[in-house]
Amino acid sequence: MIKLMIAAVAALGWVGTAVADPVLGTWKTQPDDGSYAHIQMTQCGAAVCGVIARTFDGSGEYKSPNIGKTLVIDMMPKGGGAYEGKVWRPSNNKIYIGKMSLNGNTLALRGCVAGGLICSKQTWNRVN
Repeated sequence: MIKLMIAAVAALGWVGTAVADPVLGTWKTQPDDGSYAHIQMTQCGAAVCGVIARTFDGSGEYKSPNIGKTLVIDMMPKGGGAYEGKVWRPSNNKIYIGKMSLNGNTLALRGCVAGGLICSKQTWNRVN
């Protein structure tokens, strides 16, 4: 009986790691107004959220007041590497309709207005 319980717990642990969302991890943004950031993508309930973990400018790493703030908000997986939710742009302090598309170690992120008709796009690269 004990061996059966150990096997069941081990199997659940393996399944839990097998279904981890592939977008989780750290991503480097494109420069925006001369600065870029490392975004830590984590699960937030059924969605994915991204928090600013580190910030950089032309001089190197610096301590932005935006560190710890959520940039990617409640992105829900839609299948095929696509996600929908919201994104916050620190340079103008606005929240937009957000869309993400994962392709290997690149993440195309779009912030949109007008119901998703007009979008601004960035391509992020995986750090780890």
